Amino acid sequence: MGEENFIDMQPNRSNNYCCGGGGGFLQSGFKEERLAYGKIKDDQIKATGADYCIAGCHNCHAQIHELSEHYGGNYPVVHMWTLICLSLGILGPNEREYLGDDLKEVNVFHPETAM
Repeated sequence: MGEENFIDMQPNRSNNYCCGGGGGFLQSGFKEERLAYGKIKDDQIKATGADYCIAGCHNCHAQIHELSEHYGGNYPVVHMWTLICLSLGILGPNEREYLGDDLKEVNVFHPETAM
């Protein structure tokens, strides 16, 4: 991990596209519309060729994870805090669910298993 491995989406910053899951839309009941709107974000993520998509918020994580499965991208989507915990060596067992095979078995300290 590190800036040499960071691939930004295009467009980015204030011109970036919404994933389609925010503002309550994730729980709105309009699943097909939400997934159709999110196709733009899925295409944007795939265009990076990155191994992972990092999401800063839970709604984005849930939406992008579903987009990855729905549109066949099958890229791992991880929370930002999961990467922070992994880098600090304190990742819990339940926090490995969304990691790819390359990181799932990284041996790190976990307080609950150390007791």
